[in-house]
Amino acid sequence: MIECRELTTRGLDCPALSIPEGLTAVIGLNGAGKTTLLELAVGLRLPESGTILVDGRPPREVDAGWVAAFPERSLLFSRVRDEVASACRFAGMDCGSVEARIRAVAQELGIGSLLDRSTLTLSGGEKAIVALAAALVRRPAVLALDEFDASLDPETFASLLPLVRGAGVRHVLWSTHNPAIAELADHVLALDRGRVTATGAGALALFDEWAGGRD
Repeated sequence: MIECRELTTRGLDCPALSIPEGLTAVIGLNGAGKTTLLELAVGLRLPESGTILVDGRPPREVDAGWVAAFPERSLLFSRVRDEVASACRFAGMDCGSVEARIRAVAQELGIGSLLDRSTLTLSGGEKAIVALAAALVRRPAVLALDEFDASLDPETFASLLPLVRGAGVRHVLWSTHNPAIAELADHVLALDRGRVTATGAGALALFDEWAGGRD
């Protein structure tokens, strides 16, 4: 469970919020606070006041993964193998354990043939999968996908969704403007001006309102 209590920061105001395990779609118009919530959940940002806990622990005390809207902008290394291994190496894992993690996540995501490629030669879809592999390699407790689908073509998106679902991550927070993701998610919460305004079916119904031209 991800729990927020009297949480405020950067325009986000969550007096009480509980997010169960599973895939949660976080929806809302631009500026609603989606990215801020995801940043808090993985420890990229600290609350100005209040608390957020992941399974009873502060986010910076649990393993977390992050993938941004344009994965190619966050690739740090020129070789795919090094990119995928980066989180493990930054954590100081020994070489044998790092290599085992690389092989395991590459097999799960079907990127074994990419490991010795240059990241500069990858297609957009391949870069997205590599970024996802780098986020998953340490078996995070929480995975944040910040409009990860924004730059994906329909075929790549269709192939990645089951990979995200099958990764075994307890908490996946996926901020999106795509109703297809919200409809397939286990949970949905809608943000508006920094506050949670609807969940579940009520949140899904907001897509029609937004499509109608709401400012």
